[in-house]
Amino acid sequence: MSETIPLSKPHQPRPQWKTRMGFIFAALGSAVGLGNIWRFSYLCYKNGGGAFLIPYMIALFVVGIPLMILEMGLGHKMRGSAPMSFAKVNRSWEWCGWWAVSLAMYGIMLYYSVVIAWCLSYVFFSLNLAWGQDPNNFFFNEFLKVSSGPAAIGDLRTPIFMALFGVWFICWFIVFFGVQKGVERANKFFMPLLFLLTSVLIIWSVNLKGADLGLSVYLRPNFELLQKPEIWIDAFSQIFFTLSLAFGIMITYASYIPRKVDLIQDALIVSLGNSLFSFLAGFAVFGTLGYMATTLGKPISEVVKESIGLAFVAYPQAISLMPTDMLASIFGVLFFAALVIAGLSSGISLVEAFTAAVIDKFHYSRKMVVTAVCVTGFFGSIIFTARSGLFWVDIVDHFVTHYGLVAIGLLECFLVGWILKANKLREHINHAGDLNMWKIWDFVIRFVVPAVLMVLLVHDIISEVTKPYEGYPGGALFLLGYNWIGLVLIISLFVAMRPWRKDLHSED
Repeated sequence: MSETIPLSKPHQPRPQWKTRMGFIFAALGSAVGLGNIWRFSYLCYKNGGGAFLIPYMIALFVVGIPLMILEMGLGHKMRGSAPMSFAKVNRSWEWCGWWAVSLAMYGIMLYYSVVIAWCLSYVFFSLNLAWGQDPNNFFFNEFLKVSSGPAAIGDLRTPIFMALFGVWFICWFIVFFGVQKGVERANKFFMPLLFLLTSVLIIWSVNLKGADLGLSVYLRPNFELLQKPEIWIDAFSQIFFTLSLAFGIMITYASYIPRKVDLIQDALIVSLGNSLFSFLAGFAVFGTLGYMATTLGKPISEVVKESIGLAFVAYPQAISLMPTDMLASIFGVLFFAALVIAGLSSGISLVEAFTAAVIDKFHYSRKMVVTAVCVTGFFGSIIFTARSGLFWVDIVDHFVTHYGLVAIGLLECFLVGWILKANKLREHINHAGDLNMWKIWDFVIRFVVPAVLMVLLVHDIISEVTKPYEGYPGGALFLLGYNWIGLVLIISLFVAMRPWRKDLHSED
């Protein structure tokens, strides 16, 4: 039996984090992902090492922290997932909340889970150094068996399929048990373990022969590169995506926080903690690259050719250069285990954000929703295990993150800055905690962040028109890029039109 009810009426007793540290670990777990370890380091590598850190830090304070405060404040004030929070501001904007969580779940999570599966496979490959003397050939031709292009789908790769099943099972198992017993408990285990593994990697890497060569590239900025717009675009893009902004995750997680809490302090801890982790992980990566360059007698600029190659080609090659196979295996297991844990902590947040939205609107039981979400997610991600999977991952990732999420970020700023009014949310945030946010935040949310996101969006559109992304055929970009975003948007509009309901007999 069910009945239509006003949106403002409570649908159920809302779950809460058991401890403040549980929330911080969960938020950090969402923010700290695969990209913190290999994508951040690659962008530093590509953009002149230390030079990249300057625009990166500027981007953190200009865009990252203000948007983090916005999302935490909105979720805390409205006590709901992204769709519910947006709808409470203005019923006509519910679709945008669904677009955020749906694009995160059925866009990002579908391919992200496959990348985690690659990392999980490499944990086992590290035991016997299965990649042999040619990690490049092993990754592309033996493990992925990459086809000729995105249209040549080919057969499914059984090893990846099996690892993918394991990834989805772990995500289902954790989110199935709810906020306190599942998500919070898992992150209290995952995050300390991740920090421990990363610390071991850092200590090990910086003591390798030639590590100082890599660290000098990492920490010594080439200020001339700051004149290039690309380094600024990369820095602001990395900050926007590394903090899990516009995914609907931070809004959902903040809705589980008790009424009295210092949101500003928590936003600073999560934002700065995430960036600090990226910075420290860079020591492990660049120390290893220095060792690799020294051992091979090559300059650092020739060690890595592309982003994906850093994790699955350059690192295995560096591992193989270790003095003994035992040391190489230990180092490999540590590195790829860290990637798996970072990926899983982000993956469960993507599942939780969508799950919470469905429960908020339809009040189905958590167990039923989580099972349905993970089953459909698993089947949806299978296509990325095919021989064309690498191309599909690349295209979908590019369009979802560069267009979909940037658009959602712009809409968030407009909704809070102009419809809700930024000063109202700021007053709520100040009332909830001890720290007071300056009025300049209102200006930043209404004008500065939208301007930056608009520049990112326009830059990508111009680049796309000038030269198709990575030279892919226009048909593939249209079908896997624009259509993916558009289809999720249409589904989000349809779900938003459904009435909010309360199941009188359901249990959370």
